[in-house]
Amino acid sequence: MFLRILFLASAAATAAGFINPAFRDLLLIALPCAIASAILLLRSLRRGRKDWVIVDGSNVMFWKTGAPDIRAVREVVDALRARGQSPCVVFDANAGYRLIGRYQHDKALSSQLDLPASRVMVVPKGSPADPYILQAARNHRGRIVSRDQFRDWSEAHPEIGTPGHLVKGGYRGGKLWLALDRED
Repeated sequence: MFLRILFLASAAATAAGFINPAFRDLLLIALPCAIASAILLLRSLRRGRKDWVIVDGSNVMFWKTGAPDIRAVREVVDALRARGQSPCVVFDANAGYRLIGRYQHDKALSSQLDLPASRVMVVPKGSPADPYILQAARNHRGRIVSRDQFRDWSEAHPEIGTPGHLVKGGYRGGKLWLALDRED
């Protein structure tokens, strides 16, 4: 909001400087401010349009070896970021127990994934992660990385049937692959 006000005020002052000779000196400040605020405003708007990808952390952590491994989730997160996408990870409440034998909260898992805590969620005990994953993808108009088909939720979330909405992945020859492109 502040950037918009700054841009409008500096643009108005620039226009006044061009129109009225009494305000010519105002151009020395208003014109650079208008240009700088326009650049900052465009950057903030572009940054607001992220390509969100919701990672089913409790599913992905089994991809590498068949045993729970946070490194598999970290590799997926890193691969998504390398493509310019914005990953968020959702875990079942028991993910920490499976990984290290005790509960781990959002912040503990986020530090292992090098993600802000706001991008990692451990769902409440007794709740399945699937509805949280599906709702996050819907809210952010994002895709989902998981091998899960979410069949139990297809009626409430018909978008899972859209080609490319569910992104498959795994390891081949020890290397991560993600079907992010239609030809994958």
